[in-house]
Amino acid sequence: MQKIMYIAEFEELLERNEPFFLLKHSTTCPISAAAYEAYESFIKDPDSGQQGVYLAVQEARELSNHIAQVTDIRHESPQVIYFKNGKPEWNESHWKITKDQLASVL
Repeated sequence: MQKIMYIAEFEELLERNEPFFLLKHSTTCPISAAAYEAYESFIKDPDSGQQGVYLAVQEARELSNHIAQVTDIRHESPQVIYFKNGKPEWNESHWKITKDQLASVL
């Protein structure tokens, strides 16, 4: 699971055209802490085989805002967005971020 902080890192991920999950995580929110644990468990599960990145909203506000703007997905935190072929395919937020929900996207 890779932490990203800069717009250039995000744009590079999109240019690869490989599927990936992105988590917008708030370091001060207990709901986000639970979502982070579910996300981490899903990404690190060998059966998922998925690439996952995350950003801490408090540390990467410019990146978070950029993602909301270019995807036309209203910012929420916590929030997971699944990208495929450089485009957002699915997103969910708050208590709906569970390991089972993430697996169902595939």
